[in-house]
Amino acid sequence: MVDREGLADFLRRRREALQPEDVGLPRGPRRRAAGLRREEVAALCHMSTDYYTRLEQQRGPRPSEQMAAALAQGLHLSLAERDHLFRLLGHRPPPRGASSEHVSPGLLRIFDRLADTPAEIVTELGDTLRQTPLSAALTGPTTDLTGPERSRGYRWFTDPAARDRHVPEEHAFLSRLYASGLRAIVGLRGPGSRAAALADLLLERSAEFRELWDAHEVGLEPHELKCYQHPTLGRIEVHCQTLLDPDQSHRLMVYTAEPGSESHEKLELLAVLGTAAVT
Repeated sequence: MVDREGLADFLRRRREALQPEDVGLPRGPRRRAAGLRREEVAALCHMSTDYYTRLEQQRGPRPSEQMAAALAQGLHLSLAERDHLFRLLGHRPPPRGASSEHVSPGLLRIFDRLADTPAEIVTELGDTLRQTPLSAALTGPTTDLTGPERSRGYRWFTDPAARDRHVPEEHAFLSRLYASGLRAIVGLRGPGSRAAALADLLLERSAEFRELWDAHEVGLEPHELKCYQHPTLGRIEVHCQTLLDPDQSHRLMVYTAEPGSESHEKLELLAVLGTAAVT
């Protein structure tokens, strides 16, 4: 049962509380709205302005759980606010913790200010939840993947194309790193977890993974300096800084190149060319 009056009031108040700079939008000299405009929120939630407007006007169909999650993320809701939104819509709130894909407002605020920087938000299993355009141009777009292919570790062992963006001399280490990382997550989350299901799939589908899994190596840490092999611009070396949200096990990863270096110049070029540089 949808509480349409409560839903409309909650959406309107959350929209009016958000400022353009909170979500990475320019304020503009002629803005008169108390907060965000309806069309801005609709764009952030990946829905039509008409659909969102009808919700604030207590009209329209009941949003699905997927649409509810999009509303919660677009409005930068906290976990408590997200759960409240789901209940207003008559849905059971999604689980919290490592299995959650709801990015915290604080992490989103930082991410929204990195539009001109290669940056991404990933889960502990390497699912890309958010990715700046420059990150997609550097490492390849990965936010639209579904199923086990969402996990970069899974793709590493099952899709040869997943290694194309990494220099060959790092392939062996990255294989060990992904196997070691998954081994640790399975130990942390236990049987029945998504991590355990991914490990079972990889044991079935990858001989390389089986060999590394049997080695039972844990504790490997990723290199701060990452070397990517861009299909057009060639080798690009970047330093990776990571900010961890411990409650959700999400990581904000930001890539920067040494100022004045050839890699820095290539990143600046990539920012201009974008994904067109691939073709």
